[in-house]
Amino acid sequence: MVSEQGQSTKNVCVIGAGPSGLVAARELRKEGHTVVVLEQNHDIGGQWLYEPNVEKEDPLGKNKFLDVHSSVYDSLRIVSPREIMGFTDFPFVSKKNRDTRRFPGHKELWLYLKDFCEYFGLKEMIRFNTRVEYVGMLDYGVFGKDLKWVVKSKEKKGEKRVEEVFDAVIVATGHYSQPRLPSIKGMDAWKRKQIHSHVYRVPEPFRNEVVVIVGNSLSGQDISMEIVKVAKEVYLSAKSLEVTEGLSKVISKHRNLHLYPQIQSLHEDGRVEFEDGSCAIADTIIYCTGYSYAFPFLDTKGIVGVDDNRVGPLFEHTFPPSLAPSLSFIGIPRK
Repeated sequence: MVSEQGQSTKNVCVIGAGPSGLVAARELRKEGHTVVVLEQNHDIGGQWLYEPNVEKEDPLGKNKFLDVHSSVYDSLRIVSPREIMGFTDFPFVSKKNRDTRRFPGHKELWLYLKDFCEYFGLKEMIRFNTRVEYVGMLDYGVFGKDLKWVVKSKEKKGEKRVEEVFDAVIVATGHYSQPRLPSIKGMDAWKRKQIHSHVYRVPEPFRNEVVVIVGNSLSGQDISMEIVKVAKEVYLSAKSLEVTEGLSKVISKHRNLHLYPQIQSLHEDGRVEFEDGSCAIADTIIYCTGYSYAFPFLDTKGIVGVDDNRVGPLFEHTFPPSLAPSLSFIGIPRK
């Protein structure tokens, strides 16, 4: 079968039904290809599908395959104006009886993606509750245009496993799921609660606690400003004590919010020792230290690797040169 553009139709697997996966699937179908989108959750949205139940997740996200994909907390709002968050041919406009703010909450962006999905009839291509466990080359060694991919997936609820062969695979799994952790002396021996911001949702569990928040970028600032209203004390531990005017105003407003340098070491008795020699006895440490790119299902025989958060080699952040065009990554760049 040949599509209108005169190219042969390919059978393509897209991994992930977040913004990148959805738009990739739409464009591929427009070109006449047969597309299957495999999505591990029960609905579309990727990061924007809010998941309040995080009890089953390892608090530091140390499992190879995570149970919870989204790292979005309850109060999160988008940091870019809605005008630049939408697709060019489907603007992210405010709708009556919805969150009409220019910087809306996360649910509004999820509803926009639902509208996008419905408008272009994308749902019929998506297999929900399906986790991809393995993606590898078929008959490895024969490079070139006939390269095909084996995709093994499993139904999340049942035991049913499926093995399929595709002409091409598109990885659109996002990069805000796999927690990136610092290495701090005594971290493994510290017996109290340690979590990564990946599993933070609401401030209530930290009521009357002494909390140390590691990292003062966007989520570190957001979470500390939220927790400070219920916690006994909040220590914001940052690489640099030179902070923005806005943050310094917030700190001066709250008597129980303190800015501290990086952590030197953790002690079994609950002590947190900072680089300037000062100490605090804490109940909980929350690591707001960012995320790592992780593709635990992908076997490229070492051709594509993740080195200190650089995925490569990739042409235009999308195609590994020796495996193009049958393998590609959508949504790798962050800036």
